[in-house]
Amino acid sequence: MSRNIDYGNLMHEAMRGLIRKVLTDVAENGLPGAHHFFITFDTSHPDAELADWLSDRYPGEMTVVMQHWYDKLDVGAEGFAVTLNFGDAPEPLYIPYDAIKTFVDPSVEFGLRFETQGDDQDEDAPASPPEILPSPASSAPKAVDMDGAAKGKADGKDADVVSLDSFRK
Repeated sequence: MSRNIDYGNLMHEAMRGLIRKVLTDVAENGLPGAHHFFITFDTSHPDAELADWLSDRYPGEMTVVMQHWYDKLDVGAEGFAVTLNFGDAPEPLYIPYDAIKTFVDPSVEFGLRFETQGDDQDEDAPASPPEILPSPASSAPKAVDMDGAAKGKADGKDADVVSLDSFRK
C-alpha cells in the first residue's frame, strides 16, 4: 500500500489557518492602517449562511469587502461570522474557510486563490496548492481580476476593471 503526502491539501489548510489568524487579529484589534479585504466565497457551500436575497442574487459566488464598516466579527475554528452593510441593510454572514475562493488585501498587494475539488478536479484527486496572486506592480490585470470578484453580477455584464495604481501618488 503506497502512501503519499498530500501537499495540496496541507497548503490549503495552512493558508486557511493564515486567514483565520489575520481575522482573529482584526476581531481583537481592528483593521490596521489601510488594510482591507476582498473575500470571494462559494455561496452554495452547505455551511455558508447568508440572507436568501443574497444567495438568490449571487447563486455561485460572491465577493465581500471588509473595510470601513463591518460588525460582529466572530472568528471560529471552521469559519467566521461577520455583519456587513449591503446598501443600507446590515446582513449577517457566516463564511466557512473551505468556502473561500480568494482572499486579497490590496493594501499590501497580498492575495490567495484556492482551487476547490469542484474546479475541474476529480473527487479523489489531491487539491492543487493555493495560488499566491501576483502583485499589481508586476501584473495589474491579473491582480484585480479575481475570477468574478470584479465582475458585475447584478446585471449579468462584466464590469470594467480599473487599476488603482494610476491614481496612487
